Formats: sequence, structure tokens, C-alpha cells
Amino acid sequence: MITIVWDIDDVLNDLMRIWFETWWLPTHHDCKLTYQNIRENPPHRLLSSSIKKYLDSLDDFRRSKNYEEMQPNPAIIGWFHRYGHLCHHIALTSVPRKAAHISASWVLRHFGDWIRTFHFVPSSRAGEYLPCYETEKSEYIQKLKQADVFIDDNPANIRSTIPMGIKCFMVSRPWNHGGTPLYKILDHLRNMALKNENKTE
Repeated sequence: MITIVWDIDDVLNDLMRIWFETWWLPTHHDCKLTYQNIRENPPHRLLSSSIKKYLDSLDDFRRSKNYEEMQPNPAIIGWFHRYGHLCHHIALTSVPRKAAHISASWVLRHFGDWIRTFHFVPSSRAGEYLPCYETEKSEYIQKLKQADVFIDDNPANIRSTIPMGIKCFMVSRPWNHGGTPLYKILDHLRNMALKNENKTE
């Protein structure tokens, strides 16, 4: 079986859109931005905000019931129901240490039938001091030595992983300028999974 490494936020779910539309906009009535206009990530400059205020807001959202109740991307959960059993799956996210358990719980609740392994590279926060192991997802993937496919929305993560010979897909989002539409990625994954299954029969 091939092993797929999945980013969580903005891949398995629509965190940025849901945070922005249900958490940020209701308390910032003067904001004229739309989700499709979020051409940078982090988007604090576009929001006329400091990076700290943006991260604090995002972290507050993560700790709220809104994150817990966020639904998975319907196309991806549909793909898992049809083809998930044909692959091994790993979740790999960049998330603050204080919210990692929330992210893990969300993944296992929605994808636990297929994703049995959760890993995170801590996103740095002011005043938080943690042992330094890996600082980038690519470092963890290299250490893992079993990934065949990596799916993420961050161009830097994709660029640093491609040289390892791993098939990388960047999910198209407003801020990454040139990613691949999700339906095309899922088609590729289906074909890869079915091709690999045929080889093993």
C-alpha cells in the first residue's frame, strides 16, 4: 500500500475560511475582505492586524466549540469512504502545542477509521519554549522514511519535500497561487491507489 501524509487544516478541513467567516468577520464589521481575497498566509497584513492578534484569534477559535464542530471537507471524506482502505494514512500538521490535542481529536473523530497516526510540528508562540526536534514538516517526513505522497496547502512545505522524491500535491487555496484543484488531486490518489492494488493482486 502507498502511504499518504495529509496536512489537516485547510486540507482535510476548511479552517481558514470557517475561522474567517464565522469568527473574525462577526467581530470586525469594517473588514471588507472576502475569503477569496486572502492571498497571503498568515493574512494579518491584509486584515490590518498584528501577527499576534491574528494568531490569538486563530488559537481562540481552535479552543472553541467552533473548531470541534467543524466538518471535514466533503470531497475528501467521500474519497476516504470509497478508497481510503487502499492506502496507509498519516496526519502531519503544524499547530501550537496547546492546541495539538484538539487537532488530534478532530482528526480521529472524522478520519479515525483510516488515519491511525497523528504527528505535529509545533507552531511557535510567544513565551512557549519546547524541545527542538523537527522545525519543518519535511524534516519529519524525511525521518519517517515511509511516505509516498504528501498533501499540503503551504508552498514552502511542498518545495522542501519535493527533493526527497515524494509525490507532492499542493491543494489550491487563495494564498498559494497555483495549487492543484482538490478534485484533480483526489483523482490522482484514486488512480495511484487502484494501480497499486492491482500490482499486489
